[in-house]
Amino acid sequence: MSPIASRSARHILVIGGGITGVTSAYALARQGHQVTLIEQHRYAGMETSHANGGQLSASNAETWTHPSTLLKGLKWMFKPDAPLLVNPKPSWHKLSWFAEFAAAIPKYRENTIATARLAIAAREHLFGWAEAEGIDFDLKKQGILHIYRDKAGFEHAANVSKLLAEGGLPRRAVTPEEMRAIEPTLAGDYYGGFYTESDSTGDIHKYTHGLSLACAKHGVSLRTGQAVSRVASDGQTARVTLANGEVVTGDAVVVCAGVHSRAIGAQLGDRLNVYPVKGYSITVMLSDEQSQAAAPQVSLLDDETKLVTSRLGVDRFRVAGTAEFNGFNRDIRADRIKPLVDWVNQCFPGVSTRRVEPWAGLRPMMPDMLPRVGPGRMPNVFYNTGHGHLGWTLSAITAHQLAGHVAQWEDAHARPSLTRPALA
Repeated sequence: MSPIASRSARHILVIGGGITGVTSAYALARQGHQVTLIEQHRYAGMETSHANGGQLSASNAETWTHPSTLLKGLKWMFKPDAPLLVNPKPSWHKLSWFAEFAAAIPKYRENTIATARLAIAAREHLFGWAEAEGIDFDLKKQGILHIYRDKAGFEHAANVSKLLAEGGLPRRAVTPEEMRAIEPTLAGDYYGGFYTESDSTGDIHKYTHGLSLACAKHGVSLRTGQAVSRVASDGQTARVTLANGEVVTGDAVVVCAGVHSRAIGAQLGDRLNVYPVKGYSITVMLSDEQSQAAAPQVSLLDDETKLVTSRLGVDRFRVAGTAEFNGFNRDIRADRIKPLVDWVNQCFPGVSTRRVEPWAGLRPMMPDMLPRVGPGRMPNVFYNTGHGHLGWTLSAITAHQLAGHVAQWEDAHARPSLTRPALA
């Protein structure tokens, strides 16, 4: 009998220890590869994956590439507390991004349906991995309620619901009375809402950190506190030069570097038009029993203000949102935080906002709102980045897809290793 060459594990370098990098490393390690995860911070999930809105929201799969987004951007350009704020100072990066954003508008419907399908598929992997590894991340499976104050917003949401249904996601319209039955703590007058029972929430940082520990358990080398200065590949070997001068080599490299992916991709001969879109959040500390009782249990999305919420355990309430096109600026602006605090005071007057932790992060966003997952120009270069506002929601399925791309590359570039007799 002739021998059969078995697939030999490859050494894969993963750049970036946010949610996409850690899920990628985990999926590749489970596939049997030797994996080195390189992260500039001391711990995983310290940038965009640190304090986002917490929603695992297939119901938020609508892409931003709708004509109304451009109109709102122009309308709000000089309003500092607007949900969408664009710094009018031009740059080639910003101009090229918006040009490609406009070019993607005809694919709004197609991309929204595709994103919904991805978000639904992600659940199985994300929840399964957490259960397998015993990760506590304040998961709350109580659905997401979208709230609308006027007829126009509600009717647009009804059209979006049709697209989500084509993607396989059921959600139902609810009256103001039904909204209050779903979440009794919500104050204010509303035209109506849409409720997605299958959506959920959780703490992205706790999940990312927990999965990074699971990665280490599965043999992943965690090179934390290591900034990357240079990345190169000749198609056979990938080389990552760290800021301290050390060179780490592997058979392949996966770029999961968030807003830094554009610059790294350029070093590798690939164009990724990722733009850093800043978002803000506040974590309201529910320090007393009254605040704990007055804060919502069900996750909300206020479409008018573009704010989302999640209840994280007993004593934390997260409110996040807004979009700011201002380059790599990471400043936490008081005039952008104030609307979030005011919103809590308005919608949940029984919650004390005396202790609030503000945060800002840069979402890595592609112009068509779809993540870049798959190979680059070089055969041993891969990307899993550009997830925008849905990185938490889509991370597990894109990591699974990435592992599939790596397996295809491995099969196409198989090398003999150990041999075993063929079965009779």
